[in-house]
Amino acid sequence: MGKRDRLSGNEAVAIALRQINPDVFPAFPITPSTEIPQYFASFVANGQVDTEFIPVESEHSSMSAAIGASAAGARALTATSSCGMAYMWEELYIAASNRLPLALALVNRALSGPININCDHSDSMGARDSGWIQMYAENNQEAYDNMVQAFRISEHKDVRLPIMICQDGFITSHAVENIELLEDAEVKGFVGEYEPENYLLNPECPMAVGPYSVTDFYMEAKRNQAEGMKHVEKVVLDVAKEFAEMSGREYGLFEAYKLEDADRAVVMIGSAAGTTKDAIDKLRAQGEKVGLLKIRLYRPFPAEAIAEALKNVKAVAVMDRAEGYTNHGGPLGSDVMAAMFRARSTALATNIIYGLGGRDVRVEDMEQVFADLQTMIDNDNAGETYRYMGIRE
Repeated sequence: MGKRDRLSGNEAVAIALRQINPDVFPAFPITPSTEIPQYFASFVANGQVDTEFIPVESEHSSMSAAIGASAAGARALTATSSCGMAYMWEELYIAASNRLPLALALVNRALSGPININCDHSDSMGARDSGWIQMYAENNQEAYDNMVQAFRISEHKDVRLPIMICQDGFITSHAVENIELLEDAEVKGFVGEYEPENYLLNPECPMAVGPYSVTDFYMEAKRNQAEGMKHVEKVVLDVAKEFAEMSGREYGLFEAYKLEDADRAVVMIGSAAGTTKDAIDKLRAQGEKVGLLKIRLYRPFPAEAIAEALKNVKAVAVMDRAEGYTNHGGPLGSDVMAAMFRARSTALATNIIYGLGGRDVRVEDMEQVFADLQTMIDNDNAGETYRYMGIRE
């Protein structure tokens, strides 16, 4: 039976971690993720977990320690944001290439410069091709639920890849919302105990982790990572189905909101989806056929399923909270448009950069996006396919 509470996104994630009771949690503070290890440290001090909590001297060290713990056979994770992720960049690739099932609680924050502590997705989008699974939350409830499911996905025998659980800095990480927590015993039973097949502290099976890979082996190692990624979509759906049976909350690779009969759609990631839903509800009440496709699993990218969900729309706006500097838009725009192209979609599409550095997104802004999509349909012309929203010209 769930328990209702009022929690920030950071506190909700920390509670999920308390319920999971990981073996090792190395941590170094950085805004706006600092509260996650701060809350968790209090659980350690109060004897609520038996996790080895390790204060380290940098984010590079926190990921290094998590890698070492995971390689040794422990369930491990850390948390960070923005420049902290940039500092552990080398280690992100090492964790993925070693097929280590560890977790990172990432609170999205603009990556300098210019220096900014507010939300956009430039940090995680920069790491999108590092070999990590990436999952995003719209609100505090989803941040909690995604973390509860994280290790089940990452540790699956067909996957064994690190997972990044992302939420929007300050917008969800510090804002307090009503959410429903699972009972501790439910989470413990759902996540289960970690039983690695191969690990450094197993005397019966000597092994090396992270050896130098010469030309004869490197390409096969990368292909091995790609093979693990091939299984992620199915595992995510299987875990979500079991989670729904326990919690009553259903998740997929994405959420299609009022998309069934929509002729105009927005595709986006993160907290601004809530604002977009308000705009959709308002426009639907006026008889307009508009909808939303909110990405939950971004890496691997569920291209075929997304193209299928958008197959009946006439116009699409793909919203990026990160700039790609390609002169064509952002990373989500590139992925979605490629998926539509391969599916031979005839929908008109535009890529909109929005919300950088925490720039506010209003219901009126999203209403205008849908109005612009209608103009595209009326003119049978996408117009500018790479635009900025809410910028002072």
